[in-house]
Amino acid sequence: MQDLEQSIRERAYQLWIEGGYQDGYANAHWLAAQREIMGASLNELGRVTIGETPPLASTKAKTPRKKQRAA
Repeated sequence: MQDLEQSIRERAYQLWIEGGYQDGYANAHWLAAQREIMGASLNELGRVTIGETPPLASTKAKTPRKKQRAA
């Protein structure tokens, strides 16, 4: 958790520098940095390689077909 906070702090500082060292935008820089860092972390968690997914055919449950009645 501390690594996450440190990453956000460093990114917020970079945003402050990129913004021309303007005071009064600390919250905006923090929230923007938090959004970037958390978004990147969530993308890493959600990334799945093709080899990890089961084949589509094996995941489908086979249902028996109903017999049609002769009229």
